Amino acid sequence: MKGMSLGLKEALRLTLECIKPLPDENVTLVDSVDRIVASDLHALVDSPSVDASRKDGYAVLSHELADATAESPVRLRLLGSIAAGDERDIRIQPGTAIRVLTGARIPTGADAVVAEEFVERKGNHLLIETAIEPGKNILPAGEDVTARKCILRSGQKISPVMAGLLAAAGHSMVPVIRNPVVGIIGTGDELVEPGNSLAEGQLYASNIITLAGWCNKYKMKSRMTIVKDDHEAIFNTLKMLSDETDAVITSGGAWTGDYDMVARVLEGLGWREAFHRIRIGPGKAVGFGMLEKKPVFILPGGPPSNLMGFLQIALPGLLALSGHTNLGLPVVSARLASELGEGKSDWTDFFFGTLELDGGLPTFHPMKKRSRLSSIARATAVASIPEGQDCLSEGSVIHVQLLK
Repeated sequence: MKGMSLGLKEALRLTLECIKPLPDENVTLVDSVDRIVASDLHALVDSPSVDASRKDGYAVLSHELADATAESPVRLRLLGSIAAGDERDIRIQPGTAIRVLTGARIPTGADAVVAEEFVERKGNHLLIETAIEPGKNILPAGEDVTARKCILRSGQKISPVMAGLLAAAGHSMVPVIRNPVVGIIGTGDELVEPGNSLAEGQLYASNIITLAGWCNKYKMKSRMTIVKDDHEAIFNTLKMLSDETDAVITSGGAWTGDYDMVARVLEGLGWREAFHRIRIGPGKAVGFGMLEKKPVFILPGGPPSNLMGFLQIALPGLLALSGHTNLGLPVVSARLASELGEGKSDWTDFFFGTLELDGGLPTFHPMKKRSRLSSIARATAVASIPEGQDCLSEGSVIHVQLLK
């Protein structure tokens, strides 16, 4: 699709239609956090495996304490004690109690645990000054997870707490959708790898660092390289990286100038272009297509356009490749601090800005549009004027995308 006839929603739809999740791999529970589980997971064991005490206290027969008060405590004989992990079982007898620590198994016959603050101990005897109902302070076997019960469905994201629950359920390794290795190519004769010396007219390749940083944020590995504005060099680099990675992002060379040759090189490699240039600003030169079943994203070189094209098109595509269903940046409601509008109702107009938290709805403060990296480095959110509107009034409640 040539020209700029494609809107953001249509471009995103075309992108996601082309992308299928990568195969799964088995990883440790710690490495599974924020990953997408590849199959339903069931509990392998009950947790806890026995009825256990929720507190340090005394296991008792609850009916024996029905009349216990501070003025008329019930006297019980102490039979012994059980700690967490102790495999011994002491059978409770009428008129007795057994000391249990948090996590300890409930002795056979006991049906409640009295918290130690309600008990006065005198040698091997106890004075208990409160009545207690059956089951009090007892965590039943299987209360957290029950063996064979499904605890996580395929396609869900694993949180740190869920990783802990999976451990309690008997898992140590889990199947997750593989995260992509992303090839990132910075194009331009003027670009220099950070750490090397600069000649006159050159600049450090900052865009590829930003893009790799975003990939790292979502646990995707990246391979960065810089290539000159040379058809053969770009051709060879694209071919190599597309062979060795799961997705490729190009940065720069996205427009139609004499040295903007990325799209032409991709055509020579036989890619299937889905679109190139869409109705968003900044970032209108963004492109997407498939090269031998692998997604390739073309991003413009100007830092705001580069980042916006990545956030709105490439990031959702990469997340889909990782198996995510919630694609793109998290969104919150915010109040607009000042009017937004540049009279361009025929496209989606994006604005970087900052969020101020003041107790109620956060307030979004838009930044002036500038073409350099320093103008967006402090941004914490992104707002947009949807296609079909030319302005948003001060005080409007809008949806903003979170950057941090």
